[in-house]
Amino acid sequence: MNRILVVEDEADLAVTYDRLLRRQGYRVVTAASRGEGLKAIESAPPVLVIADLRLPDGDGLDIIRAARARDPKVPVIVVTAFASRAARDAALASGASAFLAKPFPASALLRLVHDELERSTQ
Repeated sequence: MNRILVVEDEADLAVTYDRLLRRQGYRVVTAASRGEGLKAIESAPPVLVIADLRLPDGDGLDIIRAARARDPKVPVIVVTAFASRAARDAALASGASAFLAKPFPASALLRLVHDELERSTQ
């Protein structure tokens, strides 16, 4: 199975997402910054991206745009603790396929990952 890229600067959350997704059988690569995320997209394009909106070295919108430029069909799920209509609109305008406000239940993330992967293969 191809890999899911998680771009999350909060180490505890990155580990949580990683464990949760691996338990479901997904291969996961994590990145803690915008720069690491962009390198990961270039080195081996993921089948799905989960990206925080606010990263220590820049904007998560850059992750969305880079992933979609590399593969227009790749789903990108944006997660943020700073949810607002403007943030959601900016993420969707940049190419995000879904938006989750932190905190959210693990089941919501897993459902979105499943649904987005299913949609991207149709």
